Amino acid sequence: MSNSIMLKITDLAASKAKELMLDSNSDCIGLKVGILQGGCSGMSYNIEFAEKIKEGDEVVEDKGIKLIIDPAATLFLIGSTVDWKEDKFKSGFVFTNPNETSRCGCGESFSV
Repeated sequence: MSNSIMLKITDLAASKAKELMLDSNSDCIGLKVGILQGGCSGMSYNIEFAEKIKEGDEVVEDKGIKLIIDPAATLFLIGSTVDWKEDKFKSGFVFTNPNETSRCGCGESFSV
């Protein structure tokens, strides 16, 4: 499978990711993307700074950002796009995921 099909990042999200990684005060090499169990709909997205690539991780490089995907999340994320949204009360990375079958009302969790 082509990495471009696995996961994409928008220009805005890539710019914000670069800014956050520079400010992280760590040996950050990219962003680790995963799925956590929980929330109203059963699963939620998780992004954190990555300092290394573990065996089994899928690595996608897009717009100068290394996205390191937890192997347990790979099938849930195929075809997804990571974006950055800001509004009056909240800002952060958001996912557009064609595999979602539903999303909770607050938008914090999803199911497939």
